[in-house]
Amino acid sequence: MVVDTHAHIIVPEITREYGPEESWRPRVYWEEGNQIVEFGGRQIRSTVHEFVQIEGILEAQAAAGIDVTLLCPWVTLLRYGTEVEEGLRTCRIQNEALRRLAQAYPEKIRALGCVPLQDPQLAAEELCEMVKEPGLCGVEVAASVIVPQEPSPVYLGDERFAPFWEAAEETGALIFIHPTTRGFDAPVFNEYYLWNVVGNPLETTITAAHMIMAGVMEKHPRLKVLLAHGGGALPALRGRLNHAHSFQPQARARLKEAPQESLKRFYFDTITHDEPLLRQLIEFAGADHVVVGSDYPFDMGVQHPAETVRNLQLPAGDEARILSGNALGLIEKEF
Repeated sequence: MVVDTHAHIIVPEITREYGPEESWRPRVYWEEGNQIVEFGGRQIRSTVHEFVQIEGILEAQAAAGIDVTLLCPWVTLLRYGTEVEEGLRTCRIQNEALRRLAQAYPEKIRALGCVPLQDPQLAAEELCEMVKEPGLCGVEVAASVIVPQEPSPVYLGDERFAPFWEAAEETGALIFIHPTTRGFDAPVFNEYYLWNVVGNPLETTITAAHMIMAGVMEKHPRLKVLLAHGGGALPALRGRLNHAHSFQPQARARLKEAPQESLKRFYFDTITHDEPLLRQLIEFAGADHVVVGSDYPFDMGVQHPAETVRNLQLPAGDEARILSGNALGLIEKEF
């Protein structure tokens, strides 16, 4: 069995066809063999597989060798920049649609919902209520959050998110951290596709390091947090984090244990696009903390992620854990 833990969907209920009077909603259509997502005044052409219709998604996933797909929203539709009430409404539309899909296809689909993280207390309450009902096993959150009255995005180690992390640990929900895709202000990110190639994993790296040094993973050792894109550059920075913590007062302000201990509590998907790098990730994180990811349906995704794992020729037990065992342990619920 193969479980894909990193796959996105725009549920039909959130599209413009379901609410034509709301111009913010995405319009998704195919034109001359290319899928186009109209959103925010732009035409986005980076989704190379079916993004909306579940039958097409499952067909594409089966062709890629995927047996169970963990679906989550398109991160852009988390809408942290809206007023809290509107963010909550948007989340609930997607959550109910995802819940219905998971219940309709119990052998093939699991789902992660979303919460209005611009209000961490409300997000915590919504998470607690969400997991009481069958169908959703956790939430996707963005690596940084636009908070009302804040001039810059806020990263996830910030103290204001404490209620959310407490709720995540208490409920046992899986929290999938995904970059926002909005990039950084430096003009260089507008060149050579760097906003995606470098910007996306960089944002994940920053927020995960922030969580480590702020003591979030130390304070909540039972958290189940999955990092997209192999954790970005985080594993490669473990030495720098440990060294800074060994002597620098600012780096030691919140965290008692060595940063590496907190780092190894994260789970990582396999999206590295480099087999030697993936092998190093598995050696560092452990075969029990790595799960398959494809980044479906995007052009920067992995077409056959299970083959990448099998090509490593790992011990059979390690391979089985990465292909499905670890993921099932994180997401399995009775529907």
